Amino acid sequence: MKRFDIITIFPKILDSYFNESLLKKAQEKGLFKVISHNLRDFTKDKHHKADDTPYGGGPGMVIKAEPVYRAVQEIKLKAKSSKLKVRTILFSLRGKKFDQKEAHRLAKYDQLIFICGRYEGVDERVAKYVADEELSVGDFVLSGGELPAALVIEAISRLIPGVLGKRESLEEMKGSYPVYTKPEKIEWKVKSGKRRALRVPSVLLSGDHKKIDEWRTKFS
Repeated sequence: MKRFDIITIFPKILDSYFNESLLKKAQEKGLFKVISHNLRDFTKDKHHKADDTPYGGGPGMVIKAEPVYRAVQEIKLKAKSSKLKVRTILFSLRGKKFDQKEAHRLAKYDQLIFICGRYEGVDERVAKYVADEELSVGDFVLSGGELPAALVIEAISRLIPGVLGKRESLEEMKGSYPVYTKPEKIEWKVKSGKRRALRVPSVLLSGDHKKIDEWRTKFS
């Protein structure tokens, strides 16, 4: 079973996402497991402080390196076998851009540990000495790494046999092309303000699968 570990100060923030639809069914079938870890559980002070002010001044708070280090070490120790391929990832704007090629690469690991920053970021010693790599999901700023973790987990989980049900559902196999469903004809006011009959392309109604495949290939 593939395992995804999420280290965060908000361990319940993604519960609803991973407990719906295909992701829930896949976990129930034992295809993969998602575990969230509360970073505050790995602190040693009585207030469970996981962040502090930045050296050199500046606004905001920075996630401390020590609890992150302890969390990653404990998660690795609990791995069932030392033979498991484990990768620790820190989400960062400076990281490598995540795409489908990266999803395939990361899908080869048995266990992925995701470090989710918050506030003004994570102590740089985590990037240098704890994480195996830094990953970015795009050229935009989010408040934390939890949404990137969900995005990466879903992209990778789709590559696990049995998660989607039909292998033909994989986007990279069938390509991206326009899709339609019933009814065959819809009458709407379009952007110009005129009422138009919007029909399903006739080739999709033809029953000729060769022509349909040729039509779809034009959009791939």
